[in-house]
Amino acid sequence: MNYKLHSLVAATLAGSLMLGFGANAMADSTDDIVNALIAKGVLTEEEGALLQKGRAGEKEAAEKKKASSVSGKVKNGISWESGDGENSIAVAGRIQLDYRTYDRDDNKDNTTENFDVRRAYFGVSGKLAKYYDYKVVANFAEKDDTGADKSNQLDEAFFGINWWKQASFRFGQFKMPFSLEEQTSSRFIDFQERSLANKLVPGKEIGAMIHGEPVKGMFYALALSTGEGRSKTEGKKDEGNDVIGRIGYNFAELTGNKDNVYHVAAAYSNGTQSKTMSVATNSESKGQGVTIDTLAVDTKRTRTGLEGAFAFGPVKLQSEWIRATYDHQTAGDLDVDSWYAAASWMITGEKYTSSYKGGKFDRLSPTKNFDPATFSGGAWEIGVRYSDFDGKDFRDAGVLGATKPAQVDAWTVGLKFIPTPNTRLMLNYVDTSFDKDILSGAIVEAKDEKAITMRAQIDF
Repeated sequence: MNYKLHSLVAATLAGSLMLGFGANAMADSTDDIVNALIAKGVLTEEEGALLQKGRAGEKEAAEKKKASSVSGKVKNGISWESGDGENSIAVAGRIQLDYRTYDRDDNKDNTTENFDVRRAYFGVSGKLAKYYDYKVVANFAEKDDTGADKSNQLDEAFFGINWWKQASFRFGQFKMPFSLEEQTSSRFIDFQERSLANKLVPGKEIGAMIHGEPVKGMFYALALSTGEGRSKTEGKKDEGNDVIGRIGYNFAELTGNKDNVYHVAAAYSNGTQSKTMSVATNSESKGQGVTIDTLAVDTKRTRTGLEGAFAFGPVKLQSEWIRATYDHQTAGDLDVDSWYAAASWMITGEKYTSSYKGGKFDRLSPTKNFDPATFSGGAWEIGVRYSDFDGKDFRDAGVLGATKPAQVDAWTVGLKFIPTPNTRLMLNYVDTSFDKDILSGAIVEAKDEKAITMRAQIDF
């Protein structure tokens, strides 16, 4: 057999053998096939080297094509990702329609039922070049600075550098690292509104942060922020920024227990509260509240928080205690203490561990989505919470008027239905008590407030 005919036969045999495999198997087995043909004398070593070289070029071209390709997917939202997974962009949104009705006898200032678009978020998020992430979100249901109209207010705008899991960086406007309840998105909180204690939490501010998980189960974050609240730059002339930190551990990781969560964490902040800001809270039904008069001057403020959450399969216990201490110009140190304790039960058996990650609770998916045809599926949850807000130090020191309420407590009972991972229906009953009558002149507006609230929510 002459050389050309030998080469033709060899190539034909090689090609036939390769076509007998699937695409993935062929990619993995080409070298073995060529080596076998060389060993049987069907191919010379030179011919085998040419085939392998050609195959290597094809694989390299395929990898480049895959890396530059873009594919879309719909999973808890809509996103697009590059073939190599190093670049992505996702659109995200959230709509919450609330309904509230108040007891007319106990709360004469809230005698009407009302609907409210509590939140209407829309934004984008994603990552670039594997290590850099970003997020920009606006809330179209937020009131503007005058409190008169609703308009598109910047909610979050940040980017991150994630070279190491143990130490990542974030810059922009984002949630400051304080409080488990605050770190949990409003999409996934246990009740319709966060507790009374949440009014002492930093929330979303402008700043920079380092955060990470140095060992499995442990999380930490340390931030430097304006301390002025969302979308507001530093307004204090003689004081620096706020320092805010949080550290915690999920002790269930020590034993590898995947059904339970033993979350313990602490947080601390130190800075100055602007004289234009007040120490205030409203009830968990968004009704009446306690307002401690606006501070006369910029005041040094420290905040300390302790938090714990213990989940045992479908049962969760969660509690936080927060103290804010103000170095008042005439009265010295004045404290505002607040705390809550809550218990929740997934009646349908879903486990809270499935939603816990990185020191917070996230999306909880039903075992089976609700099917309206058979009226089956979906997840059901019931919960109860007690919370307390105590600013009596201010009244005792004469900073707050003697007839004004300074302490409020509330019981909240909630029922939640989760038809799909992206939808929720909530029903809450909130019973609130104030330590003093809320007055409007000589008229008593409220002392006790009872409310029924409902929410319909979708997010993507």
